Amino acid sequence: MKTIQVQLDQRSYSIQVEPGLINNIPEILSNHNHGQKWIIISQYRLMEFFGFDLQLNLKNAGFDCDFITVPVGEAAKSLNEFSRIISQMIDMRCDRSTTILALGGGVVGDIAGFVASSFMRGIKYYQIPTTLLAMVDSSIGGKTGINTAEGKNMVGSIYQPKGVLVDPDLLNTLPREEVISGLGEIIKYGAIWDADFLNNISIWLDDLNSFPLDKAVEKSCTIKADIVSKDERENGLRQLLNFGHTIGHALEAHLGYGRIRHGEGVALGMKCAGWISSQLGILDKNQFQNLTTTIDKLTLPKLPHMDPNTILSFVKNDKKIRNGILHFIVLDQLGKGNICETVSDDLIINSLKVIQ
Repeated sequence: MKTIQVQLDQRSYSIQVEPGLINNIPEILSNHNHGQKWIIISQYRLMEFFGFDLQLNLKNAGFDCDFITVPVGEAAKSLNEFSRIISQMIDMRCDRSTTILALGGGVVGDIAGFVASSFMRGIKYYQIPTTLLAMVDSSIGGKTGINTAEGKNMVGSIYQPKGVLVDPDLLNTLPREEVISGLGEIIKYGAIWDADFLNNISIWLDDLNSFPLDKAVEKSCTIKADIVSKDERENGLRQLLNFGHTIGHALEAHLGYGRIRHGEGVALGMKCAGWISSQLGILDKNQFQNLTTTIDKLTLPKLPHMDPNTILSFVKNDKKIRNGILHFIVLDQLGKGNICETVSDDLIINSLKVIQ
């Protein structure tokens, strides 16, 4: 088993990565079971795939375990769903000792984590990611949230899990499109942090059927754990993880949640951010081309005609705007991200030509 530490003093926790790990969860959590209620928050389809077996195994091991399901897609990250989950937990007689198991992708992890952060002023939770994107990104670092009409994750908190349990075998049930979405986030880690990793990813993408997902997951988790350990509250270094996300989130909001997957939006946003970096004269044009070539090895959706001004309006609502200044992530070179405060509206609008 590969164990990666997120070092946050009293809030430190481990990311455990091992094929078949889901079958060992009762044993892994046994020392944390003190007779409290355990709640699996998931989607019904995932309960059929893995959740009901997990619940049975936990019950057989002496856990008092129940479950709550949420809708598929971003619809789950709403104030209505948040309220419904809280009501169900109260009906189930949950209390401050209750522990949540977030079994699912980024959507499940975000809403379950936000519930954990706010139910009775905060209870414990574990992330059990079931998608590639969640394994390498959203399950790590404690970001939780729900959406509003104005944008993604406009309401939320940073609330760290007690642990992240990653079973790469769960990826065998994913459709190809979900794998592609997760690969967008994996490319991000190479682009902002490790040029050699990015080069390996580019080579691996030449044959997706033999892509070493286990190795890529471990490396991505290690990079994110390192960054989060150094900057939990996103005051500086952690902002690099937003590379591709400013325009990516705007694409998601403009096209409609569910019309484009998060990792696809990030991949397209990275092409725009790479172009902006080259136009600012800080990223060599050959390196920009290398980044674009790698991203283009993914099978990304063809975008419909978009109104650039509408995209810009969503960017203006982005959480990365502080004191009226957009903190946009650019590349000084491949493997070295940076924060730029001088990206103009015109650059953002013109960058959209790269993806249409």
